Formats: sequence, C-alpha cells, structure tokens
Amino acid sequence: MSKEILAPMPGKIIEVLVSEGDQVEEDQELLILEAMKMENVIAATDSGKVAEIKVKVDDTVNTNQVLVILE
Repeated sequence: MSKEILAPMPGKIIEVLVSEGDQVEEDQELLILEAMKMENVIAATDSGKVAEIKVKVDDTVNTNQVLVILE
C-alpha cells in the first residue's frame, strides 16, 4: 500500500534529500520546503521505499499537494 507525503503549506522546494528507490525510515528527512522565509523539513511519516518524487528543486507547491509517494 502506498503512502502519500503531502505539502503542509504552500511554498517552494529548495532541496530534495532522497532519490526514487531509496529506503527511508519513519521521520527521515525527504525534502526542504521554504515557506514565509523559513525552511521546513518534510519527513517520512512511515518507513518504506521511495516510489515516486513528484516535485523538483524550485517547484512551487500548494497545501496538500503530493510531494513524495512511499510504498
């Protein structure tokens, strides 16, 4: 079963810390999202394998936009 990691707020992706196919643990940092001049770490909500990364550096995202899919 796949798990979607969603953007908690609108902002800009400034760093992607994982690649597709990587194994990640719960609470591992996946992305850095800049919002209101603050850097926000987006972490895995569960352990699993990164199935798909839906964003890249400099992408602007909206609240609840899918960022990463874990399987």
